Amino acid sequence: MTAVTATYRRVIALGGPLLPVVSFLGRLPTAMCQLGSLLLVAETSGSLTTAGLVGGALAAGQTAAGPLIGRLADRHGQRPVVLAACWVNALAVAALVVTSLAGLATLPLALIGLLAGASVPQIGPLARTRLVALAHRAAVGDQVVGAALSLEGTLDEASFVLGPALVGLAASVAHPAVALALAAVLLAVCGSAFALHPTALAVRPVGLAVHPTASAVRPAAASRPPAGRSAGPAGDPPPGRPARTRTPRAVHALRLSVALQGAMFGACQAGITALTERLHQPAQAGLVYAAMGVMSAVAGISLALVPDRIGLPARWRAAAVALIALCTPLLFVRSLGALYPVVVVLGVAFAPHLITVFGLTERLVPATRLAESMAFLTSAVVGGQALALAVSGRLADAHGPSAAFAVAVGAAVLILVVALTTRAGAPPAPPVRGSRPAREPTADIPAP
Repeated sequence: MTAVTATYRRVIALGGPLLPVVSFLGRLPTAMCQLGSLLLVAETSGSLTTAGLVGGALAAGQTAAGPLIGRLADRHGQRPVVLAACWVNALAVAALVVTSLAGLATLPLALIGLLAGASVPQIGPLARTRLVALAHRAAVGDQVVGAALSLEGTLDEASFVLGPALVGLAASVAHPAVALALAAVLLAVCGSAFALHPTALAVRPVGLAVHPTASAVRPAAASRPPAGRSAGPAGDPPPGRPARTRTPRAVHALRLSVALQGAMFGACQAGITALTERLHQPAQAGLVYAAMGVMSAVAGISLALVPDRIGLPARWRAAAVALIALCTPLLFVRSLGALYPVVVVLGVAFAPHLITVFGLTERLVPATRLAESMAFLTSAVVGGQALALAVSGRLADAHGPSAAFAVAVGAAVLILVVALTTRAGAPPAPPVRGSRPAREPTADIPAP
């Protein structure tokens, strides 16, 4: 465990201790807005249909625009893109609060929800991209890169546990509008802090290269390039990962895999909600789901214990098998006493699968499209969750909670099929011929 602690200390040292704090607080509103918008619109309009339409528009906007935000960050740098997105998102969330309280009609509310979803600043994916860039520049090795992805996965899980809890607390103590107002403030303050952090310049825009004599981002303390591996000039892709523009086919399979995990999230949420309502304890649904998230976060941070000799493709297949094995018992759960342990144990498989897919994507995608690819994965989870929640919710109403859980099991089986039929460990393709050399900027990159 001492070695794991040392590894995570090196991860924190890459960008400084403030970076994970502002990135966590900046991504927290994303986890608050989905549930918060549903509760707010349902209370102010008195219509679950209207609330569902607004929530669906928010999810659709995030799913569709997430990769675009990532592509803009790849092309123009994270700082201007995140600054613009977080302020637009903060204003859109604030507008949703004001117009909901004013009793605006369904269509305008849905359009504002669509804007709120489309302007999500994608801080989670961009934080992953930033940490990976810092790790490669410091030449700290694949173990630290993997630990960085594990840390980011844990922060995601923690945000999706704390976010709904804050919304539920605000709704019970005061009003759902309070939760969304807090989300707007966090977006403006912490999103800006994430954008303005010095490490935002660690990820150079497409077409820009750091001059070999320019100052590089300061390496972590005591970090050295692995034996036989050159660090290269600051900003260069690591050896074996040239700055390509072509996305390997395996990346599309990885995106499908996380979309299916999103479907598992949605189906489990529908099944848990249906079961707790059938047991006349609907308030337990959020606690059950939070318990699963906590266990998932613990499993994610523990991935640094996995030996390096177990490659990412093998971890992907193992996580898929675990998803099936740990999800199947949900089909036979009939009581709250059985639901808690089954769901908590299931959480062990969620974060490892997501983190492994993020790791495979980081190795396979072109260096110039990393932020877009990371945002695409996050959008795939959101889209899969929203679609499965709608479908499995209807199935649960018609046939009981087991029908919703069956959707989750089916999605887990498909994840294993995708993992077994995809060659995700192949080395990157060589650079595309005829690509233009990168230009050189005039500004140095400051140390964090």
